[in-house]
Amino acid sequence: MTEAYIFDAVRTPRGKGKKDGSLHQATPVWLLRTLLKALEARNELDTSLVDDVVLGCVTPIGEQGADIARTAVLDAEWAQTVAGVTLSRFCASGLEAVNLAAAKVRSGLEDLVVAGGVESMSRWAMGSDGGAWIMDPRVNHKLGFVPQGVGADLIATLEGWGRTDVDAFAVRSHQRAAAARAEGRFAKSVVTVHDIAGLPMLAQDETIRPTTSLEGLAKLEPSFAAMGRMGFDATALRKYTTVERIDHVHHAGNSSGIVDGAALMLIGSAEAGAKAGLKPRARIKSMAVVGSEPTIMLTGPAPACRKALAKAGMAAQDIDLWEINEAFAVVPMRAARELGIDLDRVNVNGGAIAMGHPLGATGCLILGTLLDELERRDLSTGCATLCVGGGMGIATIIERV
Repeated sequence: MTEAYIFDAVRTPRGKGKKDGSLHQATPVWLLRTLLKALEARNELDTSLVDDVVLGCVTPIGEQGADIARTAVLDAEWAQTVAGVTLSRFCASGLEAVNLAAAKVRSGLEDLVVAGGVESMSRWAMGSDGGAWIMDPRVNHKLGFVPQGVGADLIATLEGWGRTDVDAFAVRSHQRAAAARAEGRFAKSVVTVHDIAGLPMLAQDETIRPTTSLEGLAKLEPSFAAMGRMGFDATALRKYTTVERIDHVHHAGNSSGIVDGAALMLIGSAEAGAKAGLKPRARIKSMAVVGSEPTIMLTGPAPACRKALAKAGMAAQDIDLWEINEAFAVVPMRAARELGIDLDRVNVNGGAIAMGHPLGATGCLILGTLLDELERRDLSTGCATLCVGGGMGIATIIERV
């Protein structure tokens, strides 16, 4: 089977996902155009050599609808022979795009593919596209739907983690992200977004708070207690009968931030890379998706990682660094506990609690961050994983070359 290599990875900074955020005026297509042009310039890339652009977007409506991947290819003035497809696997969409691109290359059906994702959450709110999962009462009741925040609080209750535990994790996320930004660890991949006049809009991730403290976070009210009282706690407890009550510990400070952003990777075979004058940085060694319990919804990372590790003939201890998306503090905490790995090797440059979670882009984004850090530390292997809406998990293992 043909190997799939990562040749380059770029991302925008993550901008606050509100109307006063620095990227609010940048359309999703503009964010992608920025990155496509950066990939072309950085690699002196003949874009006619690219077969396809595979793009994740969780809310593919409005400006993000109508196959935004193809729209962005044309707007960036890439060769018109480059195709484009947009997909959604909820929060895993960006990593699913990478995995699909790798599968295309490994199968030999395509040779050079761009993969990634975009989400402009200040312009199109999460959930704007609806869906039976939330909007159809019959489906909602049958599947035991509860908001993910209630699921996160249920995990904390089941695992015995209190408010201080999850807040401490959040403080560490901000501290690590602040240190990484100050030391320029993100500079290799971050592309400044400029407006149409060429003026800079945003050059660095916007939501990192270096002064975050346990004392400050303790003042925040739980975000999901009211939802629980509306009936969602009761729905969850009907399934988790050993729990008497859910302790609501998550809030805006220890959950992923709402942001705008995009990320792309250039993936291909060794032969295609040589033809385009590209140097491989890493090999996509293994990848996996799993379904997990759909009410709690957030427990998929560990089984997805075990599946990917088994396919690679590896154990968790063989992985040098991990990126476990910080949808909520308990997600990486639980995954690390289940996998038996030390949090010192997890999200070493912070995560979505500090920098935000641009839904469709995050999977590709954290894989790029992982690759950069493996190179910086001269380490070999890394695994990126995310929990996924609807009760799923995804994981991708890479190995430097």
